[in-house]
Amino acid sequence: MEMEDDGRDVEHMGKEEDRIIISSRSSSGGLTLREPLLVKNNNRLNTTSQVAIVGANVCQIESLDYEIVENDLFKQDRRLGAKAEIVQYAILKWTFALLIGLGTGLVAFFNNIGVENIAGFKLLLTNHLMLDHKYHQAFALYAGCNMVLAIAAAALCAYVAPAAAGSGIPEVKAYLNGVDAPSILAPPTLFVKIFGSIFGVAAGFVVGKEGPMVHTGACIGNLLGQGGSKKYGLTWKGFRYFKNDRDRRDLITCGAAAGVAGAFRAPVGGVLFALEEAASWWRSALMWRTFFTTAVVAVVLRGFMEYCKGGICGLFGEGGLIMFDVNSVKPAYSIPDLLVVIFLGVIGGLLGSLYNYLVDKVLRTYNIINEKGPIFKIILVMIISFLTSCCSFGVPWLSKCIPCPPHVGDQCPTVGHSGHYKNFQCPPNHYNDLASLFFTTNDDAIRNLFIAGSHKRFQLSSLLIFFVAIYFLGIITYGIAIPSGLFIPVILAGASYGRVAGSLLSPFTVLDVGLFALLGAASFLGGTMRMTVSLCVILLELTNNLLMLPLVMLVLLISKSVADCFNKGVYDQIVEMKGLPYLEVHAEPYMRHLVAGDVVSGPLFTFSGIEKVGNIVHTLKVTRHNGFPVIDEPPFLEAPELCGLVLRSHLLVILKHKAFTTRPNERSLIMNKLRAHDFGKPGSGKGIRLDDLKISEEEMEMYVDMHHITNKSSYTVVETMSLAKTAVLFRELGLRHLLVVPKTSGRPPIVGILTRHDFMSEHILGLYPHCNSRK
Repeated sequence: MEMEDDGRDVEHMGKEEDRIIISSRSSSGGLTLREPLLVKNNNRLNTTSQVAIVGANVCQIESLDYEIVENDLFKQDRRLGAKAEIVQYAILKWTFALLIGLGTGLVAFFNNIGVENIAGFKLLLTNHLMLDHKYHQAFALYAGCNMVLAIAAAALCAYVAPAAAGSGIPEVKAYLNGVDAPSILAPPTLFVKIFGSIFGVAAGFVVGKEGPMVHTGACIGNLLGQGGSKKYGLTWKGFRYFKNDRDRRDLITCGAAAGVAGAFRAPVGGVLFALEEAASWWRSALMWRTFFTTAVVAVVLRGFMEYCKGGICGLFGEGGLIMFDVNSVKPAYSIPDLLVVIFLGVIGGLLGSLYNYLVDKVLRTYNIINEKGPIFKIILVMIISFLTSCCSFGVPWLSKCIPCPPHVGDQCPTVGHSGHYKNFQCPPNHYNDLASLFFTTNDDAIRNLFIAGSHKRFQLSSLLIFFVAIYFLGIITYGIAIPSGLFIPVILAGASYGRVAGSLLSPFTVLDVGLFALLGAASFLGGTMRMTVSLCVILLELTNNLLMLPLVMLVLLISKSVADCFNKGVYDQIVEMKGLPYLEVHAEPYMRHLVAGDVVSGPLFTFSGIEKVGNIVHTLKVTRHNGFPVIDEPPFLEAPELCGLVLRSHLLVILKHKAFTTRPNERSLIMNKLRAHDFGKPGSGKGIRLDDLKISEEEMEMYVDMHHITNKSSYTVVETMSLAKTAVLFRELGLRHLLVVPKTSGRPPIVGILTRHDFMSEHILGLYPHCNSRK
């Protein structure tokens, strides 16, 4: 319930309207309608914060309307709707799913090719200087290129779209839960997410493009669900079907799944990611559409890979379309090997929970810096960029040069292209194993770690140094003002300590060190992300090794279970830290000791079934509520009766179209003048604003028949229902408003309205602090 100004409302309204006034006949026999009704049930206020951090800016948070409003106009549209419209709607849904897949696939290809060419050109120039022993110039060029790219990414985030900073997965997850955070899916955010991610990853930061790709796919889905643009004349009658939050939610879910499919080339993993982590509501029809969308992404990427064979698209590496193929090694394992896997899972859970704890602390510190202004965001990015460049260029000097294996031939050392044996400063026929991990792109570093074969390819000390560096660089990099994902840093760190474990335990196990790297990455992912099914399938699709399924399942389950003993998953922590009012799938234990009526906050404004225009305008001005109960009263009925709920946005449409009557008992023009699609929710625009409406004094004395726009099937609960049960009902149905009705007769027909903020722990424990200690 948006109550930011409710304290002021109560003070202003208390003397004049803090009472229930029933409609009555005047002495002349005419009908006198009451003033707006303020039900005096319990004037406790919801004083908890209803703002959240979006791109380091504090923004007002509202909820999304996922509920179908079944009013008279909606029913009339259903009666008049032809079968052709139903078919058209179904075709459009699948067409949009196709377009989301095509768009996300193209962006994924463009993103990868951009990173590979920019990073490849930078590394190629630096390598030429290294071969000429011009080490100072090489570092200056390397750090300078990284700094320019970092500043470009930071400037886009700081000045164009602050909401594009970070991963974007927490924001998408909150949106699909029903949280309407400003600008997180706007077109500028999409633009900055694409180019900022390219610049940030190419700048050598320890970040991934996978999280930003999820956000990008969601932005593409939202853009298609805007219902056209009146500003640019891009409107069509068919787009009206998607002018509601419910259909946009489905498109954004498809976009999030497509983002994972485009980032990892894992179409099934994308569907499961949307099901397990992103979406709060799911149904079989949505499963089909997300599966179709990710299949389109896979086909698009496969087509571009075929086109780019031979290296014609990528200056460096294999075009960046990652596939860590470890299927050349067939795992054979026994009971001792399973004990080793369990050990890896425990280590991954412990390291993952510590990682999440440190990320939370760093993010809170960075928020203090970022709040000071855009220039401070850019300075922070520059500092982290210089530190990363020093680490990437300086740490390989700690490693000794290793003679090239005799069986690899011309592949060692690698000069001028992607490979497993970086020359760096070494003499001919030698390579630097740390440079093979640091002085390359993140995707190629993962390939090097996952590669099967001798555990002597990397020295144990080099793997430990790389793990420590990546672990802490990933922590301090996430949260700066660039698009940044967590998947790649976590996979790098997990694969490095997995390979360490494989090297140490090689006398006791038959598993290859490359498989140990995969299991280490899985354990660390499970310890940080706290996902199981989707991560398992993503890793198997990435590595093309289905035989590893039992071991990956085991290590994910153990790492998640261990990490859950200490804190939440990283995305859940970020949602909580940003202040986004996310509703969990389960109710808190203390909610079992309370009932719905215990947490209802006021004041509550209601309307009569037939209401004066002036009363409507006045109520909309003095409140920021988005839902108002409609009550039929005498003389129309013998006793007050709850008719339903009317939305603020629908009232604004009525005021804009001036669908008024001069007398209360006059036939309303609403059914003839308006259709249900006229009440469709606008896209990213502002929609109708009360301040922009011009209503004369004469019109203020006219009337509106609320019955035609009232949702007469709005959800209600009795005030004595358990709060735990109420919270689960509210989330499972995807509600924005839940009406609370009295248990006994002889009272006003409504006790209050529950909204998302009324279920927040801050509000409930603020009212009943003693509940915090109850189990």
